[in-house]
Amino acid sequence: MECIELGNNVSQAIICRRGAYLLKWSVLGKDVILPGNRDKPTWSGMAIMIPFANRVRGGEYEFEGVKYYLPRNEEGHAIHGLVLNEEWDVISIGEDNVALRYILNHPGYPTELTSIIKYALNDRGLNVEIIVRNTGLRNAPLVVGAHPYFIVSDDWRMRVQGNTQICESINKIPTGKLIPFNLSDAVRREFDDCFLISGDITLESQYSIIRIVRRNMPYVQIFTGVPNAVAIEPMSGAPDAYHNGMGLTIIKPGEEGRYGFTVNILRI
Repeated sequence: MECIELGNNVSQAIICRRGAYLLKWSVLGKDVILPGNRDKPTWSGMAIMIPFANRVRGGEYEFEGVKYYLPRNEEGHAIHGLVLNEEWDVISIGEDNVALRYILNHPGYPTELTSIIKYALNDRGLNVEIIVRNTGLRNAPLVVGAHPYFIVSDDWRMRVQGNTQICESINKIPTGKLIPFNLSDAVRREFDDCFLISGDITLESQYSIIRIVRRNMPYVQIFTGVPNAVAIEPMSGAPDAYHNGMGLTIIKPGEEGRYGFTVNILRI
């Protein structure tokens, strides 16, 4: 069973075991996310990013006196975590919900992590829960994230509750400095930027209106590099958190971190 189909009277989803990847999600027969491509998971659908989200500068970092090396992309950085192409085990499944598990052991990471992803559909929404347990013997530096692409029409805009700050970045790598930013009134239409956002996010266009409610995922990467879609990526920390420390969590052996978000459909 490579992929799992979930559904109820209103909503349908397909989740792939490889990467715990959300390949498809529709409501009332209309796609909410851009249908995915398992060979290019971070360019459509919704990929899961563990134990780091987006980039780690230079593909290397030092943690508790030890230097670690990660796979690099064409830019020379590590990107999008270490679980994108791994096969997850299905540990429970229902008509409209599924839970998957993956145990990470990687030479570029200090310890063993056991991650559980839970997807659950309701009448007009999708709930995602991420549980990461340190099942190894050393401390675990951790950032988790998700990479969904939401379909929009050309008139899209975002409305944000609460305070918003943009991460100052050089060549897509945050420096550690935050700058106030009014995302709701932004004139810019192109983004590949990380934000610290305290409240809920509403993405609206003639195509649909959705609201994203996050739990322990205060950072958001916004990416507009794919036509007819906006990636709004909930994250527990910023890109390159292994260096800049922005949102980085240290999970001790035997402890766990819990994260999640819900996408509510206000109009489809």
